[in-house]
Amino acid sequence: MLDATTRSGGTATATPRAAATELALAVPLSTPVGLTTRCTRALLSPWSRFALLVLLLAAAASSVLLFEPQKLLAHGWPPHAGGATAAVVFAVAYGLCTVAFVPRPLLNLAAGALFGSQLGTASTLAGTVLGAGIAFGLGRTLGQDALRPLLRGRWLKAADGQLSRHGFRSMMAARLFPGVPFWAANYCASVSRMGWLPFLLATAIGSVPNTAAYVVAGARASAPTSPAFLVAMAAITVPALAGAVVAWRKRHHLRSS
Repeated sequence: MLDATTRSGGTATATPRAAATELALAVPLSTPVGLTTRCTRALLSPWSRFALLVLLLAAAASSVLLFEPQKLLAHGWPPHAGGATAAVVFAVAYGLCTVAFVPRPLLNLAAGALFGSQLGTASTLAGTVLGAGIAFGLGRTLGQDALRPLLRGRWLKAADGQLSRHGFRSMMAARLFPGVPFWAANYCASVSRMGWLPFLLATAIGSVPNTAAYVVAGARASAPTSPAFLVAMAAITVPALAGAVVAWRKRHHLRSS
């Protein structure tokens, strides 16, 4: 009986069993995805991370309503620390409070009353950059992948393009214009393609006038007719007007984008 190779020197002919074996080796068997892998993928999906972000922000806002940490800061917490140590602790607490939607003007006024103009301004600016960085990181890590596909409207695309292409300039305008909520600017920037450095640098520089003005107003609140207090109030008003003018001039650019 003839085997795979003809005895007369002909070409080799593979048996059906050998052909099946070669086919099985050529096409790897598909390994079924385990339950652990599927659960990991589901937990790391964009919408799962976005749900975690919403849960964290809701918990932070609820804690502010229940415990009112801004009152603790306003009354000199921590009570046993003083000077630079208290200012550093205040800056960390300030940053966490801004992530939890505590209004910055209240914290700025409290810093002025507690530490004076110079130390209070330094502490609040450090807390501002810290809080903005935390919010930006949370939004970028947990919310960007889920929210970017939803940017389909005309105004949303225009705003996203402005933040992505002109990050530093756009964030400077947002920080100088008191009408833009601090938390809203943070999370809107995190969804865009703005880089970390332009965001933090514009936050640090753009927050100086308004933050310092509120701190000085808090430090001089006992003398509302003093020149320092009046200058501080003017410094609060002028950036608001400048931001309104910039927003008015940019309206045509946004509509045409």
